[in-house]
Amino acid sequence: MRALVVQNVTIEGPGLLQPAMEKEGWQLDIRVMDQPGAHLPASLDGYGALVILGGPMNVYEEESYPYLRQVDQLIKKAIQKSLPVLGICLGGQLIAKALGAPVVRNPVPEIGWYKLRLTADGLKSPLFAGLPEEFFVFQWHGDTFALPSGVSHLAASEDCVNQAFSLGRHIFALQFHLEVNPEIINTWAEAYADELEEYGGPGAAGRLLQETAAIWEEYRQVAGQFLNNWMAILSGHGTAPHPTGFTEYLPSG
Repeated sequence: MRALVVQNVTIEGPGLLQPAMEKEGWQLDIRVMDQPGAHLPASLDGYGALVILGGPMNVYEEESYPYLRQVDQLIKKAIQKSLPVLGICLGGQLIAKALGAPVVRNPVPEIGWYKLRLTADGLKSPLFAGLPEEFFVFQWHGDTFALPSGVSHLAASEDCVNQAFSLGRHIFALQFHLEVNPEIINTWAEAYADELEEYGGPGAAGRLLQETAAIWEEYRQVAGQFLNNWMAILSGHGTAPHPTGFTEYLPSG
């Protein structure tokens, strides 16, 4: 079982997804697109899933990042082949674009921990099985996607109405980051310090790390359930209502 992982920049990797998927026997072919010589396969032959991660670029910057056109084609091929697809932040926006929906600036940026609310369809979605109607997730985005035709709207936040959608039972686009851990958040806070300070003012990085430490134990349960659900989708066995072994990959602080 091989999954193609499109990693747009070095510091925005698969995070919690990688050990969970590898534990279940998945081989991750991670293409880090800001590394010298990085390229994408011409087809998805031999792959059983496609994961597209986040990044600081925008979906409409194809002139500066020509490979985004290839990502668009891979998403369309994955949908045609009925492969499971998970798009996170930029990845979710790229799925929306591939399905014909616009991606535009959100009325306000979201950076940090925000309460997510599942819709009626979200509560029935296999990706969110066993999760409460509201829970905290980590956000770092300025753009947002519109809902493509024929999809199910799964989640919203107070400042961004389109937080997740699905197409069928295997294609999922998320605006938020369910793959992060405290180490990743710390790295982003350092690498994107100017953006963070512009958003939150002086001391924003320190406050973000304090908030992460305070919320992490609660979030570990959400992340464990999400990983369990995603692996159930990949295995084709439907949903599982309770975490079954993935919290071992979630740091305690």
